[in-house]
Amino acid sequence: MPRAVGESTTRFSPLTHALSALALPLAPLGGLALAYALFHPPRRTHHKRPVDVGLPEPEVLRVPVGGGKHVHAWLCPGDPERVVVIGHGMGLSKSATLGHAKFLHDAGYTVCLFDHRNHGSSSQDRSVTGLSDRFTTDVLAIVKLLRSREVHRTAKVAVYGFSFSTFPMFYALRDADTEVNAVICDSGPGEELGPLFANFLDAGVLPVPAPLRAKPARYALEGTLCRAGKAMLRSQWPPPAEGRYTTTPLLFIAGEEDRILPASSVDALASRYSHAEAHILPGVGHLLGLKEAREQYVDAVLEFLQRALK
Repeated sequence: MPRAVGESTTRFSPLTHALSALALPLAPLGGLALAYALFHPPRRTHHKRPVDVGLPEPEVLRVPVGGGKHVHAWLCPGDPERVVVIGHGMGLSKSATLGHAKFLHDAGYTVCLFDHRNHGSSSQDRSVTGLSDRFTTDVLAIVKLLRSREVHRTAKVAVYGFSFSTFPMFYALRDADTEVNAVICDSGPGEELGPLFANFLDAGVLPVPAPLRAKPARYALEGTLCRAGKAMLRSQWPPPAEGRYTTTPLLFIAGEEDRILPASSVDALASRYSHAEAHILPGVGHLLGLKEAREQYVDAVLEFLQRALK
C-alpha cells in the first residue's frame, strides 16, 4: 500500500514530536531549500580518474550547452561505431561510474562519461525552473558533439543513466530527431515523481533535522518538497508512449531492495513502452547492482547492448 504524504517510516520520541510542532512554521521553507539543494548539490571532486581503473587516458571534452555553460566529459575510445554515453547519480560525478565504463570499454565500446551541470567539473546553473529541459540538454549536447565527429557520424549510440540521471536520459527520446539508439536506466526512473522526493527523505540521504522529519512538520516539509521539486523540473511525466518511445530499445535495471526508486515503480514505468524490458536484481539496493550482483548485472547490460546496437 502506498505511503501517505507526510508519513515517515521512522519512529520519533515524544520530545522530537513536540519540537516538530514548534518547527512547523519553518517546514515549508525547509521543503523549498531541500528541493533546490537536490538539483544544486554541493560539489564532489573526482575521487578517481579513468587510468585508476585501467581505462586509457581520456580525451577531455568541454561541451557547450548554451548560455555560456558547458559540461565536462571524459572520452575513452573503443569501437567508434558503438558508443555509450554515461551519466551519474544525484550529487555525484562521472568518477562514480568508472566501474561501469570499465566493463563496457573492456567489451569494446567507446565510452563517454560526463558531469551533469551543477556536478563535478561542469558549469554551475542556478536556475530554479525548467530543470528537466536543462539536464536533458546536457545529454543531447554530448550526443550531438560525438555525432559531429566523422569517426562517430554513423555510430550506434546508447545513453546510460543512474538514479537521478535516468530521468534526463529517458527524456532525451522526446524529440523525433534525437540520435539515440538505446537507453539504459539503472535505479530509475519511476512511474511517479512525487514519491521519489518523499523517499529521499525516508532514506536519510537529505540533511534534515529530526524535528522536521517527525510529524506534524513532516507533512508540510514533504508536501512542499514534492510540489516544489516537480515545479522546478517542469516536465510531462511519464512521457507518452509515442514517437521514439515506441521504437527505441529500453533497459530498466532495478534493485529489489531499492528504497528510493522501488522496483515496482520502475517496472510499472517500463510496462508502458513496447520496446522496454525491466531487469529486477534480487536483494539489491539503490545503485548497488554492479557491486552486489556483478555477474548478473554485467550480463544483462552487455546482452542488451549487443541486441540494441547491432
